[in-house]
Amino acid sequence: MRIYNSLSKKIEEFEPVEEGKVMMYVCGLTPYDSAHIGHARTYVAFDTIKRFLINSGYEVYHIQNITDVEDKIIRRCMESGADPMKLTTSVHDEALEQFRALHIIDANIYPKVTGHIADIISMIESLIKNGYAYETKSGIYFDVQKFSEYGKLSGQDIEQMKAGVRKEVAEGKTSHLDFALWKKSKGEILEFDSPWGRGRPGWHIECSAMSRKYIPRPLDIHGGARDLIFPHHENEIAQSEGATAEQFAKYWMHTGFLTVEHEKMSKSLGNFITIKDSLSKFSPNALRLFYLQAHYRSPLDYEEDVLAAAGESVERIFNSVGLINEALNGEKPSEADQAFRKETNELIEKFGQSMAEDFDTPNALAALFGLLRVANAHISKEKLDCEQLENIKGAICKMLWILGLEEEKHSVDSKLEGLVALLSELGVSEKPESAEAALEKIISLRDEARSNKDYEKSDLIREKLLGMGIVLEDKAAGGIRWKLK
Repeated sequence: MRIYNSLSKKIEEFEPVEEGKVMMYVCGLTPYDSAHIGHARTYVAFDTIKRFLINSGYEVYHIQNITDVEDKIIRRCMESGADPMKLTTSVHDEALEQFRALHIIDANIYPKVTGHIADIISMIESLIKNGYAYETKSGIYFDVQKFSEYGKLSGQDIEQMKAGVRKEVAEGKTSHLDFALWKKSKGEILEFDSPWGRGRPGWHIECSAMSRKYIPRPLDIHGGARDLIFPHHENEIAQSEGATAEQFAKYWMHTGFLTVEHEKMSKSLGNFITIKDSLSKFSPNALRLFYLQAHYRSPLDYEEDVLAAAGESVERIFNSVGLINEALNGEKPSEADQAFRKETNELIEKFGQSMAEDFDTPNALAALFGLLRVANAHISKEKLDCEQLENIKGAICKMLWILGLEEEKHSVDSKLEGLVALLSELGVSEKPESAEAALEKIISLRDEARSNKDYEKSDLIREKLLGMGIVLEDKAAGGIRWKLK
């Protein structure tokens, strides 16, 4: 398995610190406002990476922090009068519900800043002791000049950064590049006791302290969106390695930028789209497939027509899976087909190879669609290679799990009243046990009408069901399947 390491700027062979185990930290939300489609892009990407690692036999431990102490939260609460703890809990709970709707597997732990103040203070004390931090009237700052490798992730040079920014140095700070580890405050809505007086942690220190708390050795993977490379992840490296004198993370992974109709997403441009907004128009599978059609490191533009097409592609995937199941449950004779086996085995192998090459989901999806296409062509033959179809069915099941695509369980329960009314119109007075039983009875009446060449009645039933949002599809081998629009 090979992955692109943002630290080395190249693709490397993946070798975790401890054989068979992957310790992964992904930067989480600052929950002051609804999670948006940019967040979803990053978390779907890392969920897919995590799923492939698990499927490859690794034991994955995943941490995703909750930044519940931050300037944006304070401003929002001062404007609205909200309680910061209640606000952040509510917003993050809503986001978690949406992530789960997108089939994102929960992290092993979601640590909060408010629950780890002691750990943060302890790391700051280590940095002061090691000569990397100093105190001023306003807080505790990391001395960037003292960390000789500062800039190794972002590729920036300290001297060029100093020369390129015309900025007054705050009182007591050695350099404007130095960043806050602890901000002193008095009487603010979010502040805590510390050896340096009341205050709150700076933004960057939380990830270093909390990851070290739960994984007291170098991380295998540290991930997040590309815009976190500088200054957040650069500062994490500096303070973590300054405090522990060992490598913070072996592999750094970053997702590409997401735009909306080729513009950066922002509320001022009116193109800010929350996950909730997107899921009100498109299925979780459609949104997930849309993200996976681009490589996780590539930029991606959010376009509704592309999302609609992704939804149609998902339908084709599960329709094809249904056809394979029907073929396996049918009565066609079985016969080994060596050419079919060779072609489909190569496509199954291509999926795994693509995922193992820096989680190349576009090529993995191409292999999946190719496999479905070849399988669909095969099941139209008079004789089937049922043994290979079973192998393909199992392989597709694994592929869909890795991609996080789950067949939606359709329910017609909400259609009961309309189905009973249609049964009555068709002359059936008995009350059905359930909506599904009513639908099956209606389908049988349609089949009977077609057998009697009563096409007017048959078409009427189809149109009435379509009006309820129920689509009937004729199977190639005979019979009917239904789905909801």
